[in-house]
Amino acid sequence: MTSLELEERYSRQVLFPGIGAEGQRKLAGARIAIVGCGATGSALASLLARAGVGTIRIIDRDYVEPGNLQRQSLFDESDAAESLPKAIAAARKIGAFNSQIVVEPHVADLIPTNVDSLLAGIDLILDGTDNFETRYLINDYAVKFSRPWIYAAAVGSYCATLNIVPGRTACLACIFPEPPRGPSETCETAGILNSLVNVAASLAATEALKFLTGASGQLRQTLLWFDLWRNERAEVLADHPRAGCRACGGRDFIHLAGEGRAHITLCGRNSVQIHEQRRPLNLAQMTERLKPHGTVRHNDFVLKFWQGPYEMTLFPDGRAIIKGTMDTAVARSLYARYVGS
Repeated sequence: MTSLELEERYSRQVLFPGIGAEGQRKLAGARIAIVGCGATGSALASLLARAGVGTIRIIDRDYVEPGNLQRQSLFDESDAAESLPKAIAAARKIGAFNSQIVVEPHVADLIPTNVDSLLAGIDLILDGTDNFETRYLINDYAVKFSRPWIYAAAVGSYCATLNIVPGRTACLACIFPEPPRGPSETCETAGILNSLVNVAASLAATEALKFLTGASGQLRQTLLWFDLWRNERAEVLADHPRAGCRACGGRDFIHLAGEGRAHITLCGRNSVQIHEQRRPLNLAQMTERLKPHGTVRHNDFVLKFWQGPYEMTLFPDGRAIIKGTMDTAVARSLYARYVGS
């Protein structure tokens, strides 16, 4: 693509005084990571890829299902039919509308043992996750290595976003010293408006553009909360670290150390993720092994196995998502029976 074509591609963005030609050059040299490529994550990936961010690393453990298509804007029916990993499907879609940027898909769950490698060399981390375990891990990493990140969450009709610049603003542990306890709403229990997803992603993407173009003075320094259905909003000041914060005050990075990391109950589905396997899986061999026990199919990225009321999805690294139960003990038993440990 010629420089003239590049100028045309981003011409309306360059005309905006807050970005301009210099800001567009900064975007082209920027490297970001989006952790989670579901509803908010896929919208973030699309917005920032179209804005010309030079390198986008997409980290997601999950695969596309028909139930995603109502709100996950990068995917289509063919992705769901093939059970493509979301990171792979997103990279393909982005390549079709902007072939001049680099997209690095990683079909992985961000965990303490890989967080250093998956987030290395990144200028800004964006939250597209569905659970607080992973958000606290991102926060520990970001605070320890002084990497800015943007928290974003959306469920039902309300969303929240927070810019976290270590050493300057409050971190996630400042605002939420402990994860939510007791029953909490998820996409499965409360549903979600697809319009809400776009609001959350647009807010976070705009803050990302501010940071990446050097407009740090324009960054919002509050936890911003919107309820689109009730037309309500609120903000909590987050312009400085909280005294006594475990992470940014005490430098106690318990989530990086993997302490108390639980199997993750996934948002939006009656599912449990198991990550006990210590050896890679040959999905073709596993297909033959599982055929006598139920319905099974696989591609290069994922194997799906149906047995009775349960559906098991296996990945080459040995992770499994077991759908049909919220009981971790039952999920672990099924995993051990059909996969081993």
